[in-house]
Amino acid sequence: MKQFGDIDYYLCEDLLSDHERGIRDNVRSWVESRYLPRAADYFEQGTFPLDLVPEMAQMGLFGFKMKDYGGRGENNTAFGVVCRELERGDSGLRSFVSVMNSLVMFPIHEYGSQEQKERWLPLLASGNAIGCFGLTEPDAGSDPQSMRTTAERDGERFILRGRKMWITNGSIADIAVVWAKTDGGGGPIRGFLIEKGTPGFSAHDISRKFSLRASVTSALVLDDVAIPAENLLPGAHGLGSALGCLNEARYGIAWGAVGAAMACFETALNYARSRTQFNAPLASFQLVQQKLAWMLTEITKAQLLCTRLGRLKDEGKARHTHISMAKMNNAGQALKIARTARDILGANGISLGYPPIRHMLNLETVNTYEGTEDIHTLIIGRDITGMDSFS
Repeated sequence: MKQFGDIDYYLCEDLLSDHERGIRDNVRSWVESRYLPRAADYFEQGTFPLDLVPEMAQMGLFGFKMKDYGGRGENNTAFGVVCRELERGDSGLRSFVSVMNSLVMFPIHEYGSQEQKERWLPLLASGNAIGCFGLTEPDAGSDPQSMRTTAERDGERFILRGRKMWITNGSIADIAVVWAKTDGGGGPIRGFLIEKGTPGFSAHDISRKFSLRASVTSALVLDDVAIPAENLLPGAHGLGSALGCLNEARYGIAWGAVGAAMACFETALNYARSRTQFNAPLASFQLVQQKLAWMLTEITKAQLLCTRLGRLKDEGKARHTHISMAKMNNAGQALKIARTARDILGANGISLGYPPIRHMLNLETVNTYEGTEDIHTLIIGRDITGMDSFS
C-alpha cells in the first residue's frame, strides 16, 4: 500500500510546531497501517471497526483537548490536524472521533455537573464508553428550533418524548446527549443525558444509505423515557448551548474535508501520471493538467483557511462565523475535488479499488451535516450585513 504523500504546495505544515507535526505523523501512520487496508471493506459492508476503538483511545484521540478527566490536553490546531489525517482515511472514521470529542465530551465537560463529569468523561476518554448526540429530528434539520422532542418535569425526574434522526453512533452508544424542549414543548431547549437501556429509549440503525457507510447512523426513539432530574445538563441553557457543540464539530469537519480532498487529489495525480492513453500519460494532456491545478489550488486555499482558523481558535479569537466560512468552503470544495478525481480515473473511478468514489459519496453527507452550504452562507451573510434572512 502506497503511503500518503505530503500535499503542501504553500508549505503550510511549516506553520505547525514540531509537536503538532509529530501528532500528524503518528495519526497518519496509524490510518495507513490500521484503517486503510480494510477501508473499502468497511464501506462496502457498511460496518464501523469497533475493534479499533481501544487503539484510538490509547492514542488519546478521545478528550483530545481536555486537560483533565483523562484527556490529552492538546490545542485546537493539533486537533484539526488529527481530523484531517483521519478523514484521509474515511469520513466515517473522523466522524466517530468528532462526535466523541465535540458532541459528547465537550457538552458534558462544558455544561455538565461535577458528578456527570466524573462519571462519564474518564469512561469516554478511555474508550470504555461510547456516546452520541441527539439534536436532529425527522422534521427538524437545518431548523433545530422547530424540534418536537419534549421533556416534562415530573417531580424528581423528567419524562422525554420524541424522535431523533441521523444520529452518529446511536445504536452503539452507552450515553446519549439529547436535546429537548422543556415544559412539554413550551419551555427552553435543554440538554439531557440518557443511558443505554433506559426503559422507553431505543436506537435503530438507518440502512440502505450510500454515504458514510463505515459509520453507525441511527434513529433514536424516546417513548415516555423517565430519567432522574440530575441527568439534566445544568449549564446548558437554550438552543445556543447545542449550537456551541455544533460549532466545535464544524471546526473538525472543516479540517477533515481537506483530508478527504488530499486523498482524492493524490490518487488522481498518481493515476494520471501512470495511465497511458493515445500513447501518452493522461497527465500530459492540457485538460487533465487544468483539473489537477484547480484541485491543488483549492486544497491549498482550504489548508490556509484551516491553519489560520486553528490559530485563531487557540488564541480565543475565532468567531462562529469564521468556522462557518471554513466548513462551508472546505466541505463544498472537497466534494467537487472528489468528483473531479473520479472523473480523471474514468471507469476505474467507480471502483472501491480507488478511494475517490468512497470519499465522493461520504462528502455528500459531510457537505450537508452540521449545517448545509446554504445555511452557512446565510450565517456569514447575516454577520456582514447585520440583516437576518432566516425569518
